[in-house]
Amino acid sequence: MSKRILLTSTSFQDTPGSHQDLLNSQDWELVRERGPLSEERMLELSGEFDAFLCGDDLISEAVIEKSLPRLQCISKYGIGLDKIDVDCATEKKIPVLFTPGVNHTTVAEHTMGMLLSLAKKIHSNACDVSAGKWTAGWKKPIGNEIMGKTIAIIGLGRIGKEVAIRAKVFGMKVIAFDCYFDAEFAAEHGVRQAATAQEAMESADAIALHCALTDETRDMINAAQIERLKDGVLIINCARGEVVDNEAAAAALATGKIGGFATDVLDVEPPAADHPLLNAPNAIVTAHIASRTHESVQRQANRSLHNLINFFDKTDDILCANGVI
Repeated sequence: MSKRILLTSTSFQDTPGSHQDLLNSQDWELVRERGPLSEERMLELSGEFDAFLCGDDLISEAVIEKSLPRLQCISKYGIGLDKIDVDCATEKKIPVLFTPGVNHTTVAEHTMGMLLSLAKKIHSNACDVSAGKWTAGWKKPIGNEIMGKTIAIIGLGRIGKEVAIRAKVFGMKVIAFDCYFDAEFAAEHGVRQAATAQEAMESADAIALHCALTDETRDMINAAQIERLKDGVLIINCARGEVVDNEAAAAALATGKIGGFATDVLDVEPPAADHPLLNAPNAIVTAHIASRTHESVQRQANRSLHNLINFFDKTDDILCANGVI
């Protein structure tokens, strides 16, 4: 009997490439949705699928329970698993497959683009020019070089390492914190280790967030922490929106305590029209597109597809996050 698959990732569906040919070659009954899907929508859909080929949909315990006994596998298009109740999936013997190592280059490039845009005031100035403010005598904004400045990288995994390499090329000093700090990489690339995330952030002119969302990192950038940062610090979040207290960040942008805040992720996606960061001064918000390049999408999509195909074929080439195979 043909497998019935729920596909929700929009970048997978919207981007042409070899993954489309591979998907079309499978004898699957495919149901397409435009994610990320809420728990409510997932509950409406659950129960008639052999597998989820998912993005950042909310796959809770309730969703998993309702999906049984038919659900055999969850194949995540991407790396972050915080929207999936992995403990429940493991308890129910449902493999959670994922795609590490596919998007670190493009997310690191997005981070550097955001950093340069904040420091050089590229985005805000371009908006002002489009709005007609460039007239004779206009007091143009003055940016800053990033050469010689210190960047703190919170999360020195694959993405964080790529950011460190690029920051060093720009002449920046790099300090980093990671629970599993790679001392060999740090020595090779001149990265200074911080004992805590707080220590790293408090000594930095710019902060790049590339950590997983955990109980420890949720609201890590909060009002109290912001008070301990350098005045005018630049913050770039390409991790998860919930790592930052968005209300506190918006308030600090209004006072100038934070000099610029750029984020590719929000606590609620898509955001409500009154989200505090959308109209905050010196803020850049992109629509969770840091990994959305033609190259990266094809790597992620093909890896997630190969994971699922190989799972059904019972072959070995599978990247499984929870050890249930």
